[in-house]
Amino acid sequence: MLAKLSTRPSLRRCAVPCAAGLALLGAGLPAADGPAPGLARFYDQKVTWSACEGEDMPKDLQCGKVTVPLDYADPKKGTLDLALARYRATGRSRGSVLLNFGGPGGQGVGQLAMAGKDFMGLTNGYDVVGFDPRGVGRSSPVSCGNAPDDPLAADGDAAVADPQALLEKLRDAAAECTEHSGPVLRHIGTVNAARDLDVMRDALGDGKLNYLGFSYGSRLGAVYAAQFPDKVGRMVLDGVDTLTEPLSEQGVVSAQGQQTALENFLAWCTEDIACPFGQNPREAREHVVEVVESLDRDPVPTDFGEAFSGQDFAGALAQGLFSRELWPSLQRAVAQLLEDGDTSRLEAFASGGVAHPPWRAAHRGLTDPQDVPMDNLPAALMAVNCADDPDRPAAEQVGRDLGRLRARYERASPVFGRYRLTQVLMCYGRPKGTDFIRDEVKDLDTPRMLLVGTRGDPATPYRWTVETAERLGSSAVVLDNRGEGHTGYGSSKCVHRKVDAFLLYGTLPPDGSSCGSDHDTE
Repeated sequence: MLAKLSTRPSLRRCAVPCAAGLALLGAGLPAADGPAPGLARFYDQKVTWSACEGEDMPKDLQCGKVTVPLDYADPKKGTLDLALARYRATGRSRGSVLLNFGGPGGQGVGQLAMAGKDFMGLTNGYDVVGFDPRGVGRSSPVSCGNAPDDPLAADGDAAVADPQALLEKLRDAAAECTEHSGPVLRHIGTVNAARDLDVMRDALGDGKLNYLGFSYGSRLGAVYAAQFPDKVGRMVLDGVDTLTEPLSEQGVVSAQGQQTALENFLAWCTEDIACPFGQNPREAREHVVEVVESLDRDPVPTDFGEAFSGQDFAGALAQGLFSRELWPSLQRAVAQLLEDGDTSRLEAFASGGVAHPPWRAAHRGLTDPQDVPMDNLPAALMAVNCADDPDRPAAEQVGRDLGRLRARYERASPVFGRYRLTQVLMCYGRPKGTDFIRDEVKDLDTPRMLLVGTRGDPATPYRWTVETAERLGSSAVVLDNRGEGHTGYGSSKCVHRKVDAFLLYGTLPPDGSSCGSDHDTE
């Protein structure tokens, strides 16, 4: 998921449909003493910066690109251009700090343009750099075209009764993803994205990678540290992802966390006479389930001619529940739907709130903003998550377990269960993902890094921070954020101060120290 860094809706991490043709991503890992043969030319480049064009772009934001190999195991196969943006250091610079806002599938350039004010403190010592990872945004975006996003269709009972028909739908969806994504699809995933990070580090002129990664960005940072332990500078992982749990377990955790967040939201909403679900929390919970079921039976048409279903509604709720700051906007969006049949505000949440910024950089090889597919966010998210997960059940197992899985997910959440199960199922039939993350990202020999876990995080539960810290070993220092919402940097003043102090000055808090909720001090 993407970190909450502004009051506008933003992208979140979850397991979503994967694209077909993903290759096992363990090949071509770097040698400890420098770039592998054929990669030197990528490490010799320097970024050329220019003003980001577009009337809505910040005047002090600069844009550039870096070129990376399509396939690190065979650099002659072709190249990709990755979009970058930066805010220059205002004082004496110690280099760059790279940001990843999560997802996977988050457009780093657009998010940095939108939420740059949250990072201005870091410009006291760094150029602050965001980027669109491979397959995302302007960096060779993947797409699934018109592939159906819900293989369970409107009748989950029919899918359970005829799992072979479901598997056929999954295969058709995979073919659509392959057709619309191009060659990058076979080389997407966190292992290659981490290798791209190292090329960026060198192109920016930094001997070590200084890094701030949110949610999925914590997975990317951990994989980088395992691949390039001698290149780790000051690294912060906020909203720490799991490195070991399979997607099926992650989906249940997500459903449970979002159900809890929904109940908290409804308790808050029903105190307001304007709450579209009424003033009784129990009845409000029942009302939400009724809305989901009603929209699945009879979707509402949108301004773009597509139907807005109950699963779209669940996805919109999931996005809006990641931060208390978004709750008033989510309440108004729901009211607009229930009172006027207008889906426009909920659509912004359902799509992750990512609008393609009206800008272009004068560099060849990057996709024009207007040509970024509308489904790039979920297509990239699913492709990366499936590429990172080595578990692929056989057809017989899917058919045997589908009913049990559906019941388990619906017990976890009557609102989000099917939504999450659908996303997990979309990895079926795709090539096995890499086992590098699960097997190799552990016991790191790196400088100490800061891991921030938030107690009330509905997307990346606090226990994942503890488990990942234990897995990474003595390098990991845990900061316990006793607040709510997804990630801590954008919602806790205490976390913000401690992260900045570490990145700017190398000052780490004691392992296991905590930040209290900002609401407790108001």
